[in-house]
Amino acid sequence: MLVTNRFVVDEGQSPSFTERAHAALTALAARPGYLRGELLRAYDDPRHWCLLTEWESVGAYRRALGGFDVKVHATPLLAESLDEPSAYETLASAAPDGEIVELASDRAARPYR
Repeated sequence: MLVTNRFVVDEGQSPSFTERAHAALTALAARPGYLRGELLRAYDDPRHWCLLTEWESVGAYRRALGGFDVKVHATPLLAESLDEPSAYETLASAAPDGEIVELASDRAARPYR
């Protein structure tokens, strides 16, 4: 499961934002079920940032949000993200030169198509 939190940050606020984003990423990375995370910035417009995290499951992510360090360091930052859907389930994947592998949706018993 991927979580994408997107932000628009004034250029003068970038140092403060990155410091807070690093603290949030550190807190999230310490939680069970965390697989990886990245802080990303758009090439075309450096005001646009994304905090991307990957989790074993939606349950692991939701449980992580209840952790004390996450509430202190990540939740305030995440509250500043753009108001849009942020949690995505993986429905298909492909390794380099690999075939498409479809996965069942957690939201429905039938295929997602």
